[in-house]
Amino acid sequence: MQCRACILLIAIAVAPQALAAQATPGTKPPAAAPAPARSTSPVADGLRAMHQRFSGILIAAAEAMPADKYNYRPTPAQMSFAQIQVHLANEGNDVLCGNTAGLAVPQRAAVDSTATKEQLVARLKETFQFCEQAFARMDDSKLADPISMFGMNMTRATAVLITVADWSDHYSQEANYLRLNGILPPTAQHRM
Repeated sequence: MQCRACILLIAIAVAPQALAAQATPGTKPPAAAPAPARSTSPVADGLRAMHQRFSGILIAAAEAMPADKYNYRPTPAQMSFAQIQVHLANEGNDVLCGNTAGLAVPQRAAVDSTATKEQLVARLKETFQFCEQAFARMDDSKLADPISMFGMNMTRATAVLITVADWSDHYSQEANYLRLNGILPPTAQHRM
């Protein structure tokens, strides 16, 4: 058994030189890929990545739910599927993204749950476009700055976390509502 271990260690030690010796004479071995540049704003970069993910799956979920199921709610105490879209459209994305990025919140006419599926999906897309624009130039330099949002004082870093948590919470709701209506949620479709 010890002999096998010794042979394995010798093979591991000699393998790089043996492979290099097999290269065509006069050619250089391939250069190692350069290390990716280290981000100077990893939190803002992470927020932009989460925006890409959640805008895609929240919009896909809104499009997947049939229009005649937009008033669906699992229990009377829960928001309907349409009310989730209204929440994201009215006080969700614009307020979260504007305050997080330090921009003025867009003043849009409010929508309610009587709007059509097409109107609610269009508004959802519009608010996520605002978020993309708001986050485009954001960096980590002001994460400790105090802000006020929803009547609470917090840091901009806390607002980043609240924004991602809100998207996660609402996607979870929508995924469950879709499943309860026999529809596979967008994130489950990729696993097939």
